[in-house]
Amino acid sequence: MASLSASNHVARVLSVANQVTDRLADVDASSRIANSWRRCLVSHKLDPARQGPPQTLTEAEIRHVAEPMEETIRLATPELDDLARVLRDAGYCVNLADVNATMLFSRLPGEADARLFMDWKIYTGSNFSEAFEGTNGLGTALAEQKPILVHRDEHFRAQWHMFSCAVTPLFDQAGRLAGAVNITSCREDLERTAHQLALAVTMEATRRMEGAIFRGHFRNAWIATVPGDGGSGLLAYDDDRRIVGACRSARALLGLTDGLIASGIDLSRYIKFDHPAARDADGIVELRRGDGSSLGHGHVTPPLRARASTRPLAPRRDAPVDRFDALQRLAGRDPGLIKSVKRLKSIGDHNLPVLLHGETGVGKDVFARAIHAAGNRARHNYVALNCAAMPESLIDAELFGYEAGAFTGARRDGSKGLIVQADGGTLFLDEIGDMPIALQTRLLRVLENREVWPLGALKPVPVDIRLISATHRDLSRMAEEGAFRTDLYFRLRGMEVRLPALRERADRDDVIRRIANEEAPNCRFSVEAWAQLAAYPYPGNMRQLRHVLRLAGCTAEDGVITDADLDLPPFGGRAAEPDLAAAERATIVEALRKHGGRVTDAARALRLSRATLYRKIKQLKIETAQ
Repeated sequence: MASLSASNHVARVLSVANQVTDRLADVDASSRIANSWRRCLVSHKLDPARQGPPQTLTEAEIRHVAEPMEETIRLATPELDDLARVLRDAGYCVNLADVNATMLFSRLPGEADARLFMDWKIYTGSNFSEAFEGTNGLGTALAEQKPILVHRDEHFRAQWHMFSCAVTPLFDQAGRLAGAVNITSCREDLERTAHQLALAVTMEATRRMEGAIFRGHFRNAWIATVPGDGGSGLLAYDDDRRIVGACRSARALLGLTDGLIASGIDLSRYIKFDHPAARDADGIVELRRGDGSSLGHGHVTPPLRARASTRPLAPRRDAPVDRFDALQRLAGRDPGLIKSVKRLKSIGDHNLPVLLHGETGVGKDVFARAIHAAGNRARHNYVALNCAAMPESLIDAELFGYEAGAFTGARRDGSKGLIVQADGGTLFLDEIGDMPIALQTRLLRVLENREVWPLGALKPVPVDIRLISATHRDLSRMAEEGAFRTDLYFRLRGMEVRLPALRERADRDDVIRRIANEEAPNCRFSVEAWAQLAAYPYPGNMRQLRHVLRLAGCTAEDGVITDADLDLPPFGGRAAEPDLAAAERATIVEALRKHGGRVTDAARALRLSRATLYRKIKQLKIETAQ
């Protein structure tokens, strides 16, 4: 549907709402869109010409509103992430909203489209209730509790005419409305049929989310999948074959109500099957109705406890598809880190010690945790000790443990050392270059003999650990100078991974954007602020960047981070000033490239006036297409 001017759109809304037939009334007066327009005018008293952003919650308000939905969000996140990956290239953002149409989860598309969504405040914390924003996919789907596609000029407010929204309501394990899954695109080249296809994909993803929510809630019950004309339904029942839960479609299919379920009604009233056979396997069964007639084939899943007693647990639906996902995300597009992650994959689950080398603040602990999560020890403990932060007199007891009465002030029952606590898992020793020589000797003995002698113990304790160490020091030189044991150095250095400083990373801009999305998700940057962020050398690396962005997100006015919000202390004198200009130039060049050289569009994306952008283009000697 072609975009109309605001005045024409208002006239069109009024004519359809009043059921006036003329050339503007190109929406069926009996359609869901027309009915929604009438609600907006009559019930909500809204003005289709009103301009302005949606209501947006603060960070504290988002946390308060999201708290009751934490479990739902957790169970739905894998499917939401998959949906975002499928639709990303088509320019869709993906949101999960609560029943009040407040977005509590957001995945934005690629950078150019993401900036537009940020500009229009279509992200976490924004509210798109029909009562506030008029007809829109999210608000109208929730108002009617039905999936809907609201395409461009079908929105009630004229300002939303460039967007198309496909939304599916989400229902919980009891068939109650729990929220909605929203996908929104601003792509002008996508026809209505493309959005209808995207809606079908969203409906299927939402169905899987509802299944994950149901199974998560009834993890300790038997679950039967029942076929039906409107799609399969899920029934949960206990060991006595009493129904304890039913999803929305199963309730409709079998006529179940809250009262019937609460009464503990027998499963055989509705479906029958060879139940003993289902106890032996998680598989397909022949289902019959209560009267004995065939219902078709269904599926029975034992309770979690039953599965645990018969065979290893299947991978959780919300577990990463690739166990190296976390490492790959940390590597980003930096060639050196990509190579290191490839080598880590090649050593697999071999118990090879890893030595991480990098400046303070580069994220050595985060990287170590990702290595632990990628291995076969992930189900066991990850135990960390910062050797530089622990007084020398206490490291011995903390690392190796002690028996009761081993020294004055010891705990009555003694203490397991960190090495024993990490048995079966991973021990991470940060800043190992600061470990005293005497303790280096004891640690070397542990690595050689795979046993620990706690202080005061009469016999050793066998241990099986994977060791990951980290340092910002040059251990090789320290070993040459006698400040670090050479034999321990080579014991630790099974594989060395160098973690580059933030200023050295080839994908530094990507890293800054990713961390900005985590620390200040509801904010956008002025071009000057982004230029400063891109040019700054970050002596404190990732840790400093997070603190800077967290503070900027708190102080930004109207969701816009300016250079005044950035706490970037001087570093390296005036040498960084040319880099600042270069970063600003690169930002403008990239915006022009993404918008095909169209200065007007680039200016809008950069939130600059055309005059200002033309002035900067001239100042920075940027060539533009004529």
